[in-house]
Amino acid sequence: MLSYRHSFHAGNPADVIKHLVLAEVLSYMTRKDKPFDYIDTHSGAGLFELASSDAQKTQEFEDGIGRLMQYAGDNDAIIRYIEMVKGFNDKKLAFYPGSPKVAEQYLRKQDKGWFFELHPQDLPLLQKNTAHKRSLRVKGEDGFKGLLGLVPPLSRRAVVLMDPPYEIKTDYQKAVKTILKAHKSFTSGTYMIWYPVVDRARIEQMEAELIASGVRNIQLFELATSADTEERGMTASGMIVINPPYVLKNIMDAVLPELVKELAAEDGFFRSIELVAE
Repeated sequence: MLSYRHSFHAGNPADVIKHLVLAEVLSYMTRKDKPFDYIDTHSGAGLFELASSDAQKTQEFEDGIGRLMQYAGDNDAIIRYIEMVKGFNDKKLAFYPGSPKVAEQYLRKQDKGWFFELHPQDLPLLQKNTAHKRSLRVKGEDGFKGLLGLVPPLSRRAVVLMDPPYEIKTDYQKAVKTILKAHKSFTSGTYMIWYPVVDRARIEQMEAELIASGVRNIQLFELATSADTEERGMTASGMIVINPPYVLKNIMDAVLPELVKELAAEDGFFRSIELVAE
């Protein structure tokens, strides 16, 4: 059950939308001096070398961050994201930051980062990649359970990212149920669920469960690099955000058409919707 390794997929279009949204949410949280907690339920190794055999086997980054590095547009959020990635590289693209390293760019001395990872190869890499900062806590535990043990946080401010590999089909429902349970304990947190579109019906079910939950203020942002298909493989991915920053919808309304233009095929599309009003 622990076969998934993100090193094969680092920097692909799914990472682009996931980490751009994450960066914008965390940047917004730093507008106040008050401390906050960042909880990452499925962290991975934290930093990925794009020349590694894993990354080179699939070369998915070439269709994601590799293509976006040539961006000549003027969208501020995309430019900020590219500059953040450039901060991990010299002249050429050699490394891609996973969500722990993206988050680290925004976590201040008063903030805490909590990172969960179970994979026996990725856990020591994550520990190494976060060892330089005492405020970053790595746990070799189940992130679904770990999240529920951390809410509500002492800071009373938190951002949660849940992005399981969805190798097990029940993870789609488990992600929603866990987030809703955490929200019941701590209603003011910002919760993000990343999802892949392999079978559109599963995503529609996730959306329906969230809409029926009674939770307010839910937005969804999706980037499809090609049209939905019955064949095997991911065609799109997105982020569902509960209690998003008030600026996020406008930012993504401008970002997503640009990402479709830069990264998608002719039949690509985007969604930027309010699932549930505030």
